[in-house]
Amino acid sequence: MFAVYAESFSSDDPLSGLVLGDRPEPEVPDGWTTITVKAASLNHHDLFSLRGVGLKQEQLPMILGTDAAGLDEDGNEVVVHGVVSDPSWRGDETFDPRRSLLSERHQGAMAERVAVPRANVVPKPASLSFAEAACLPTAWLTAYRMLFTRGELRAGETVLVQGAGGGVATAAITLARAAGLRVLATSRDEGKRARALEIGAHEVFESGARLPGKVDAVIETVGKATWSHSIRSLRPGGRLITSGTTSGPKLDDAELTRIFFLQLSVIGSTMGTREELAALVTMLDATGTRPLIDRELPMDQARDGFAAMLEGDLFGKVVLTR
Repeated sequence: MFAVYAESFSSDDPLSGLVLGDRPEPEVPDGWTTITVKAASLNHHDLFSLRGVGLKQEQLPMILGTDAAGLDEDGNEVVVHGVVSDPSWRGDETFDPRRSLLSERHQGAMAERVAVPRANVVPKPASLSFAEAACLPTAWLTAYRMLFTRGELRAGETVLVQGAGGGVATAAITLARAAGLRVLATSRDEGKRARALEIGAHEVFESGARLPGKVDAVIETVGKATWSHSIRSLRPGGRLITSGTTSGPKLDDAELTRIFFLQLSVIGSTMGTREELAALVTMLDATGTRPLIDRELPMDQARDGFAAMLEGDLFGKVVLTR
């Protein structure tokens, strides 16, 4: 079957190990099922894999992709939950120390077919296209969990989303607006600030700019470059929810004095559960909110999508379709 996979690693030139070609049909263990993939979306995780982050040489070749939507064995339209927990684990799978994502221990979703645990299949409503549904399992699910599960944000509160343009940030802006939050967003890029307004932000600012008032919460995926600004933007008792460090994890100043004096909460968040993915799908079906797709490409043009992500030339998701 046709697939998009990693054949080798390179930290300097990750696309050098990207191959589009034939791979064996997926193995289907007991309790798993095969999904015919109609759309798969890209994440930075895929570039990390090509750099050798989270993968070992002996695991290659590895089909990439954590996110997919398609048809189950009975022809039903479904979304694939990409977090694979240990079979013995019970409860929130994001806390399972043995959890993995598709394309880590198990072959990924950028292929004609992918094998997944039966419990990882969520029904797709007819109102969502396959391309839209394929955007949800990583970036959109991460944003949903950050906002509503870990951040416990409620309608009427104000949230700051740092780094408008990234997949999680754009999802957070759109979902927060749909949930009745007041949304502020930042970006270094004027064009991305304008796009943030279009998808739901009430106000936008240059990165690091002084805000007109303090916020209840900050959605933080950037790390070092925005951390101090995030902490200083919070009201007393506010919370910072972090799920990434795209500008680097090491801080020059963690703002610890401000954190304890103002009784701020710093909350980590990673991916989401199958139940949260189902709730997210229901929310989009009910509200008409839709993922922002930067570009949609046939799967055999995947290299162009990877190159755009590597260059940072995106606002929204890259989706590969079949």
